[in-house]
Amino acid sequence: MKFSVNSSCPCGSKNKYKKCCQPFHKGKLPKTALELMKSRYSAYVVKNIDYIIKTTHKENLDFTIQIKQWKDDVLLFCEESNFIKLEILETNLNDLESFVTFKVELQIKNKDESFVEKSKFLKENNMWLYHSAIVE
Repeated sequence: MKFSVNSSCPCGSKNKYKKCCQPFHKGKLPKTALELMKSRYSAYVVKNIDYIIKTTHKENLDFTIQIKQWKDDVLLFCEESNFIKLEILETNLNDLESFVTFKVELQIKNKDESFVEKSKFLKENNMWLYHSAIVE
């Protein structure tokens, strides 16, 4: 099912998707790691697999040059998941390296798979990238 641009943005901002995360999905660069984190969450919800891959740092454990398999794996995760809510718990935002701790409520195949994650983001060539995470 296609996500409506007039729906509330999945990131929880209470703004419409077209005024919130969609501009990032269409090429606007996030100014902060928090914007990137929220727009990546929204990308999972709206199944924008290209954005997820584009914003993943090359040192990330999931990064692979096998793009087709990576896309298939991420798409399968998105299709099997029911994303319920994103909650930002803590931020440590700096110029080149930032951390965002958040809670995601989701179900996978009707089973609660909610988690808390502390994500590390690096800024390279004026672009924030998702580097790594510690899942609590």
